[in-house]
Amino acid sequence: MTGFRRAIIAGAVLVASASIALADQPGADWITKEQVTQKLTAAGYTNITGLEADDGHWEGKGVKNGKIMEFHVDPHSGALTKEKIDD
Repeated sequence: MTGFRRAIIAGAVLVASASIALADQPGADWITKEQVTQKLTAAGYTNITGLEADDGHWEGKGVKNGKIMEFHVDPHSGALTKEKIDD
């Protein structure tokens, strides 16, 4: 393998590693995933998946009224701030 090729591969690995390292983390003052799941269940959601911290809120997918929905949840109150049918 040439030096140039090694440098390209090394650069790609660094970029991928940085993306993983920069993944959002819940804040220390956020409600837990379990609390979010309880709030979503109380709001009529089932089959909740992909619940993760992203851009200052919890987000994921679940089933509500027989439709697969995407949602955002306020990290402090647990209130639903966005719901839309998953396309």
